[in-house]
Amino acid sequence: MNSGEIARLAGVSVRTLRHYHQVGVLPEPHRRANGYREYAVGDLILLLRVRRLTEIGVPLDEIPALLESATHADSVLEQLDAELAAQIDRLTARREVIARLRAAGAAPDTPPELAGLLGAYGPTGLPSALLAQDRDLSILLHHLLDEDGRRELRALYASLHRPELLAELHALTARFAALDAGTPEHERDALLAAYRRMFARVFADGYPSIDAPQLASLFADYQSTAFNDAQRAFLDRMVADFPDGHRTAG
Repeated sequence: MNSGEIARLAGVSVRTLRHYHQVGVLPEPHRRANGYREYAVGDLILLLRVRRLTEIGVPLDEIPALLESATHADSVLEQLDAELAAQIDRLTARREVIARLRAAGAAPDTPPELAGLLGAYGPTGLPSALLAQDRDLSILLHHLLDEDGRRELRALYASLHRPELLAELHALTARFAALDAGTPEHERDALLAAYRRMFARVFADGYPSIDAPQLASLFADYQSTAFNDAQRAFLDRMVADFPDGHRTAG
């Protein structure tokens, strides 16, 4: 048999066959006078054994020893089984995340813990750029926080997205989006007072403790490009209301 024939019979490609020779998994067969490889039935059987081992996940560098002696076959199979069990656990966890994202109608890159909350705005009529900025900052904050901080963040979003608050939050967000250099000072003061009243209700039991290294500087860098001067000045005034240790964008 030549290379093409043995590869066809074994159900592998000629490229795979040559790779097995290169890595030493399959010994080089006898060559004809013209230099072409000449395979025998024994080579086909060996190739089939190699193929079977690779199909169950045995690494190529472990195959020669396993072919020579089956004394450590049980330990190899035990290791493979453990690796497959771990893969199944990881895949199951991924499917659970995908199910949560699909149920919430969330984008694939949304942290699953925030899926339902980031999607709670719905069709608000708010500028898409502002909604994207809120999403960006939420993803950044979620990434930087530890597990305790993420629980606090979820609780904060759950509070802000209560049905009775959503309409008010949408209205305030729209007013914030309209801030610019021409916004009168009394309108800025009125908006700040409205935010303060809402936060007083949301945080009636105290402000959440959210802290993360580099958070303030990263938020400041983001705000420098995402918001105009009037919006940044307003955020500085609003953040000043939060007690020390509870500021996420100061």
